Formats: sequence, C-alpha cells, structure tokens
Amino acid sequence: MHETDRAANLLGATALAVTDLALAGATAAAGVSSSGAAALVALSSAPGLSVTELGRRVGLSQPAAARMVDSLEEDGLVERRRGPGRWVAVRPTDAGRMAADRVLAARAAPLSEAVADLDEQDREALSRILAGVLARLYGEIGDAQRMCRLCDRAGCVRDAGVCPVGEAERCAREGGGAQPRG
Repeated sequence: MHETDRAANLLGATALAVTDLALAGATAAAGVSSSGAAALVALSSAPGLSVTELGRRVGLSQPAAARMVDSLEEDGLVERRRGPGRWVAVRPTDAGRMAADRVLAARAAPLSEAVADLDEQDREALSRILAGVLARLYGEIGDAQRMCRLCDRAGCVRDAGVCPVGEAERCAREGGGAQPRG
C-alpha cells in the first residue's frame, strides 16, 4: 500500500476542494469555461496578447485557444485587433473587463471563507508556507503566467508583499534557481 505523508495528503484534499469552489464561482460569474475565465483575467492585466500567447497562459493549444477566443468574441467579451504583419491582438471589451472583475470577486469569496476562522498569526504562517510551496512548484512548472492565470495580482502584493511565483521566476532567470530570496 502506498502511504502519503499526512501534510501532503491534507494539501491534496485542500487543493482540490478550494479549486472546485473557486472555479465554480469564477466560471458562473462570467458564464464561461474555466479557460475562458482565466483568459479574461489574463487579458485584464495584459490586454493585447496574441491567441497563441493567451492559450499558453491558460494551458490550451493554439487551436483550442482560437476556439475559446471565438466563443469569448461571440459573447462580446473580447475583440481581435489586427496589428503589424500577421499579428492579431486579443483585447477585452468593457463587458469582458467587467466579467474579469466578477471572476476575481467570485474566486475570492470561497478563498476568504476558507481562511476566515484563522487568526492573524495563523494567516501569516499559512501565507509563508504557501509562498514556499508556490516557489517550489514554480521550479516544477516553470511558467508564472500559467500558475497565476486566475490570480488576483493586486491581492498578492498588497501590504508590500512580493509575489512568490514572480520572485521565483526572477530568481530562475538570474540563475539562482526557483527559490525566492530572503
């Protein structure tokens, strides 16, 4: 029989439960798929991505990303704009930006509820632990945009915080591995 460390097992159960709650709210808030919700959030912080880059950020192949963008465009949430050469930029419409805001708010609700009963000391400890886990996972995944595809980026760095995934990416680029400094 395979034995899993208790902490790892609890993390797995927690990760799945939180994911289920956050995705259900996020997709319902915008009336789109989970990849569509992630695309709207990505475009709200980086408008003008190509279909291929948007697909990479949300974990879709180029053809699947093109179909997703078609669907979002049909719903009036994004628009394609031709650029130089063959470049086509995808930008959120006003409705798409509002949908991204709803996605982030709906994602935040179950996450806030999950930690609501923790006191400040436990919340700070959990933040430190999760920052370390995320930095370690960046070393495995190696793609900050994909890892943070549904992230409230402003919430991550609030109160002079540093995004652990972004810091791990900077460290990796500088040749220091994926572990954040300090």
